[in-house]
Amino acid sequence: MRFGPGEDQLALRDAVRGLLSEYPRAARGAYEGDHGDGRRLWDRMVRELELTAVGVPEEYGGTGATFTDVAVVAEELGRALAPVPFFSSAVLATRILLESGDAGAWLPAMVRGESIATAALVEGTGEWSFATLATTARRVDDGWSLAGAKHFVTDAPAADLFLVLAQAPEGPTLFAVRAGDVTEHVPQDAVDATRPLGLVVLRGSPGEPVGPLGGALAVLDRALRAAAIALACEQAGGASRCLDMAAGYARVREQFDRPIGSFQAVKHMLADVLVDNESASAAASYAAWAVDNAPDEVPALASLCKAFASDAYTAAAKTNVQVHGGIGFTWEHDAHLHLRRAVSGGAFLGSPGTHRKLMAAAVLDAPRGERG
Repeated sequence: MRFGPGEDQLALRDAVRGLLSEYPRAARGAYEGDHGDGRRLWDRMVRELELTAVGVPEEYGGTGATFTDVAVVAEELGRALAPVPFFSSAVLATRILLESGDAGAWLPAMVRGESIATAALVEGTGEWSFATLATTARRVDDGWSLAGAKHFVTDAPAADLFLVLAQAPEGPTLFAVRAGDVTEHVPQDAVDATRPLGLVVLRGSPGEPVGPLGGALAVLDRALRAAAIALACEQAGGASRCLDMAAGYARVREQFDRPIGSFQAVKHMLADVLVDNESASAAASYAAWAVDNAPDEVPALASLCKAFASDAYTAAAKTNVQVHGGIGFTWEHDAHLHLRRAVSGGAFLGSPGTHRKLMAAAVLDAPRGERG
């Protein structure tokens, strides 16, 4: 059974990597307040490679490609720390709309690149369990009115559409809220400047229901699993880049008249990273394949690969800084940019510890014959 990238995916990978190579300072620009390269990169991703259409059914203007194609794109963007809203709009918001069964009104414009959407789900606690919702929705004469605040909304400054989770009389429900109807948007401090965060405040903001009233948690359960798998693929790409950086430096940096990569301690550090990276990549690749081919396995696989890839990326990023020594701790070097993405990504969509608990629950809840 083959679940890795085929010829088409490898061609897609090369195309994405080639485009990203033309904007080597896009990530650095996000930290320096220069977002020009990031915007130009996003525009070409949409116009030339049509990456917003990847993994979207043809009925909505998509390519009809598999989720493995989405994973390939995510991995390359993770390697490059690309400061673009691909994950927020083309993965997270797109999966929510597809799982809601109510995508027709919004998804085609997102596929064409005319709209950027993001999900406004989390409240002040930062928890992804949605056990309690302070944001509410009530019926008014001409529709629905929302009130509350959503924290840590990724790519909020670029979004013109927010998918908001709110408590309606029927239960937790998703609503589409236009950016112009948001009462207040406050930028929030983010460890990773390539994925900006925002506080979205709603005070009587109009919204349109997305999916069944009271059915948001079931929609999010499915959508967030797919998003976690894509994020794990992104993390695997970042971890791979960290290893390339560390190994490359170890080959040329000399101490005691020999490359530091020849020292056993450095060899062991890099070997440990390689083993973890390969495991994370394999787990994420199989999980991406399972989205289309083995959906019953996805609950356990999504949490498994997200937990493992988060830890592997963090370890790879820390090792990269350590191998680079003093220069690795400087602002001017890019090593800390990956460490920032690794730390923030580890918390996004649930911590590794949370996902280990979810994985255990998914395995224990499975019929005995399916536990392996």
